[in-house]
Amino acid sequence: MMPATWLAVGAVYGFFGVALGAFGAHALKGRLSPELLAVWKTAVEYQMYHALALLGVGLLLRQLVASAPLQWAGTCFALGVLLFSGSLYALCLSGLRMLGAVTPFGGVLLLAGWGLLLLGVLRAP
Repeated sequence: MMPATWLAVGAVYGFFGVALGAFGAHALKGRLSPELLAVWKTAVEYQMYHALALLGVGLLLRQLVASAPLQWAGTCFALGVLLFSGSLYALCLSGLRMLGAVTPFGGVLLLAGWGLLLLGVLRAP
């Protein structure tokens, strides 16, 4: 993918991270238990961290030679956010605890993304 793709995905994730954070703080405050609000906050935080990571991947790809590990890092971050944060949002809104079983898969993808980012940076000229 082009560096602009990762920059755009990072910007979209950041936009929705802010929107979902505000939604949780205002619309869900009286509707969810404190425990589920904490889960929502975790989902937003991880989404925002990885929105920034995706911006970093896009910027690195613009500055460095195209790198397969950096491309895979972007893919892992993008999919990891969908599975990790997405499953937590769905769990909070639906109350279905079984959705929490998806969360670790997203977490593994996020970890893989960071490992691939490290590999891509270490291999850079």
